[in-house]
Amino acid sequence: MTEAYDPREDGAKTDFRDAMSYGDYLRLNELLEQQHPLSRAHDEMLFIIQHQTSELWMKLALHELQAAREALIAGHMPQMFKMLARVARIFEQLNSAWDVLRTMTPADYTQFRAALGPSSGFQSWQYRMIEYVLGNRNPHLLRPHAHLPTALEQLEAELARPSFYDEVIRHLFEQLGAGAAPVPQLDSPHQPLPEVQALWQQVYEDTTTYWELYELAEKLVDLEDYFRRWRFNHVTTVERVIGFKRGTGGTSGVAYLKRMLSVELFPELWHLRSDL
Repeated sequence: MTEAYDPREDGAKTDFRDAMSYGDYLRLNELLEQQHPLSRAHDEMLFIIQHQTSELWMKLALHELQAAREALIAGHMPQMFKMLARVARIFEQLNSAWDVLRTMTPADYTQFRAALGPSSGFQSWQYRMIEYVLGNRNPHLLRPHAHLPTALEQLEAELARPSFYDEVIRHLFEQLGAGAAPVPQLDSPHQPLPEVQALWQQVYEDTTTYWELYELAEKLVDLEDYFRRWRFNHVTTVERVIGFKRGTGGTSGVAYLKRMLSVELFPELWHLRSDL
């Protein structure tokens, strides 16, 4: 009879009474105790884990975006490109998560929807922060976070500084020698600015000369591409599960989410394609 494999024979440590283990490092006991369904419905666990893991991915996205902005300000372009590429892949992960949630049917959801009360993903302050960092800055959307002083303070601090796309435009003007012209301030929602689009078009019409700016532009398009897909998957998942009912947080549900699909983060980079 073959003996069972003993990992100690290969040098694996198996005694952690006086050492840090995998679970210790990740604080898994605390993490895995944070799922508390409020009903007896089987699918509520899926719903909780879907949203908790999404918040963890958003935490990482913010970590990368805020570092990318600082790298841009410091002129550390290769590091910034790596961070932006990672954010795009994070949204790819978030997109895949919708496929799991879509296994929940309307009949499943109705078994625990009432337990949610007025709570809603609309109230995610990390999602709001991602929008604010990228440049989609609606100050009215601070209101759902007024009961969270720390989150509100962070969101207000973000609104008080230039967004990531503001810094991108400043860099664009500097690199193309348009420093004498005032760098425009973005409105929210950001509408395409002809002077910004003209500079991006200059980049796309001479990519050899402006390769670094061209790479930056395409990294931004890649990021927004995945972000748009995430929004679209959100809409279709909600429509599939609740139809056109109002959201638990009081929004118009699918109608509200569809309106958000029209918001462009970097509109000049999309609009210039028609003029090339």
